[in-house]
Amino acid sequence: MPNPKRRHSNSRTGKRRGGHRKVKVSSLNVCSNCGSLKMPHTVCDVCGYYKGVPVLKIKEKNKKE
Repeated sequence: MPNPKRRHSNSRTGKRRGGHRKVKVSSLNVCSNCGSLKMPHTVCDVCGYYKGVPVLKIKEKNKKE
């Protein structure tokens, strides 16, 4: 039975194993209130609404002039 001549480096081993650790892209939904993209079953980050009901009070950002 043949044996490996040299040890594989940690980076080479990590490159081989890394393909199995991909992060899956989740689906995005459109907010019914403002129309921006948001994660499903979560409060909208832009307007603070969830299923048409205001849940969060979003502060307006000051624009630099």
